Amino acid sequence: MEFVRVKRENQIVEGYKNGNTLVLQNGEKISEEEAEFVAPVKPTKIIAMHLNFPSRTEAFGAKTPRWPSYFMKPLTALSGHRASIARPRGTQYLNYEGEIALVIGKKAKNVSRSEAWNYIAGYSPAVDFGLHDFRTSDAGSMLRVKGQDGFCPIGPSLIHASDVDPHNLTLRTYVNGKVVQEDNTSTLAFPFDLLIADLSRLITLEPGDVILTGTPKNSRPVQPGDVVEVEIEGYPRLQTRIVESEVDFGDFGAQPEDSDDARNTAFEIK
Repeated sequence: MEFVRVKRENQIVEGYKNGNTLVLQNGEKISEEEAEFVAPVKPTKIIAMHLNFPSRTEAFGAKTPRWPSYFMKPLTALSGHRASIARPRGTQYLNYEGEIALVIGKKAKNVSRSEAWNYIAGYSPAVDFGLHDFRTSDAGSMLRVKGQDGFCPIGPSLIHASDVDPHNLTLRTYVNGKVVQEDNTSTLAFPFDLLIADLSRLITLEPGDVILTGTPKNSRPVQPGDVVEVEIEGYPRLQTRIVESEVDFGDFGAQPEDSDDARNTAFEIK
């Protein structure tokens, strides 16, 4: 089953998919085409990974990390299916990173790896957008790089955990209809159960919390007008469109920088 959340008359309504129809809790049945999707989850936190797919690690000429490492994205980064992603004026390295969002189903603290699978509500396509023009100033926190409004689209639906094999999910990213990333969870350095067990040793994971589980190789910059789509094979694609921000970037604080670090990350240069 696939669960959805949509906006109807300024209210968020939950529901589920039945073919191409959305059956909503308020009794309505609407088509996917007329729906105004929001993210299918309501997290208390969004946790993202640095490296997990070996193809991405190898693209950087790096060694596989001994253990997973993480950063966080603010809740205001969350957006949904068909969202517009604004690239700030004066920047050039806005990269897509297609990912699988793992969504927690019940409160998890000090969970073992064998128990971890019971704490997963489901999975959804996601994009971890990053603005690498700020790579130098925010290399540690990643806040300006990965935390801007809308930089974490998820959707269109939440796929129930029992409906898929988490060890064999094919992830694809498309830009303007062309496949630019493709990989399978069978290759992950750190499987989903390890992530939950590892994080829950120190952090209480609440229902709805999101873990972005890593991106494959070939993350690249996109331009205003580009359409980025991500799919978990067999399920609908998450679609986002890149637009240019309507607001001039302020001339105070850290500024976009065309640095070696920014270019190396944006183009996976070893």
